[in-house]
Amino acid sequence: MDSTTLEAMRAALRGPVIGPQDPEYRDARTIYNAMIDRRPAAVVRCADAADVMAAVDFVRDEGLELAVRGGGHSGAGLCLVDDGVTLDLSPMRWAHIDPDARTGRVGGGTLLGDLDHAAHAFGLATPSGILSTTGVVGLALGGGHGYLTRRYGLTVDNLLAADVVLADGSHVTADENENSDLFWALRGGGGNFGIVTSFELRLHPVDTVGVAITVWPVDRIREVLEWYRDFLPQAPEDLNGFFLALTVPPGPPFPEEIHGQKMCGVVWCWTGDPELLDATLKVVDEPGPPAFHFTSPMPYPALQTMFDALLPSGLQWYWRGNFFDRITDDAIAVHAKYAENLPTDLSTTHLYPVDGAAHRIGPDDTAWAYRDAVWSGVIAGIDPDPDNAEAIRQWCVDYWEELHPQSMGGTYVNFMGVGESQDRVRATYGDHYDRLAAVKQVYDPGNFFHTNQNIAPAGRP
Repeated sequence: MDSTTLEAMRAALRGPVIGPQDPEYRDARTIYNAMIDRRPAAVVRCADAADVMAAVDFVRDEGLELAVRGGGHSGAGLCLVDDGVTLDLSPMRWAHIDPDARTGRVGGGTLLGDLDHAAHAFGLATPSGILSTTGVVGLALGGGHGYLTRRYGLTVDNLLAADVVLADGSHVTADENENSDLFWALRGGGGNFGIVTSFELRLHPVDTVGVAITVWPVDRIREVLEWYRDFLPQAPEDLNGFFLALTVPPGPPFPEEIHGQKMCGVVWCWTGDPELLDATLKVVDEPGPPAFHFTSPMPYPALQTMFDALLPSGLQWYWRGNFFDRITDDAIAVHAKYAENLPTDLSTTHLYPVDGAAHRIGPDDTAWAYRDAVWSGVIAGIDPDPDNAEAIRQWCVDYWEELHPQSMGGTYVNFMGVGESQDRVRATYGDHYDRLAAVKQVYDPGNFFHTNQNIAPAGRP
């Protein structure tokens, strides 16, 4: 980008346009995953939808590469592009709640914590992720799952409307009645179709939830996973629990005697009668006595922030994911092998349930391609030290390659890592790929939006 274009953008936009010579540049190009080191020609902090429209016109007309940043949590670093332009939506960070209609509208830069806080004032929430620092829009475009999924579905199952800036710079609304093909594609098709400047979401009555954490020594992982795979799918939908392998962090609620020990466990969320949580979880002794079992009522936003301090921005991350319709004995053997050899204290593996209410949506009703999946798994190598980046990457890749044959073939698009192949992209969009490519041809025939897990427009290689 030459200086003339940079100055023209600054004159045309309300938000700041930050170039490599500006003192804010270093912070402007910093994202959640510190393993990603890319240098845009400019970072455009869009103040509103009008800024997004104007910036799209500038970038397109100059023939530059474009990336879009909402919360900045893209594990693959897709919110930055070398020598191109990052449209940073962080100034568009707001949440408006209609408690009577039980809906919420959020801006393109809104974080989960912003929505959780605003909705909680009215005893409401919608399904989302497990870190409050994640962007709502980026999470939702991939599907979105978390503590409320078994009870209320995926984030996209609760999407009512979207305002979108298209590749030609125009601004449209997409819902069930208007641009319905685009609305279908946005619900699981990632950032392929435009820049979402706002979402409207359905909210549900969620206030104080029951929270529990149960951990067992890692050498019990086989028994725990055999029990978990049978117990959770038949448990009440008010109970959600994601499985994890971990090194116990040095702090509450964990007692000092297990700090630093490798464990496996489940983080539970209960949206039913608070008095029934302990009775519901009496079964945690079945795979063997846990090393630690903690239960407490908790405001839903507090649960959503529980891991924020443990996993702040600036760590090295490398992750890959898979969908599973069952947890086979062979898969359990792979989990045991790698969970017993976590390469760093923060490295982990998670299995998130995506059944319950998520299974009551038709397989073709949204672009989410795996309605028959029961778990969405992620393997994450994590560490603060850049010197450990290759070690955590290799552990993740080796683990994934051994586990993948036990999977359904694709993954949650937000769990795709750096450098995954186009075959993996096709597998992730599954049977919906061709339909998504047809929608792409209508709304982005030139593939302007390609800094993503890309779907080529129909008829293009």
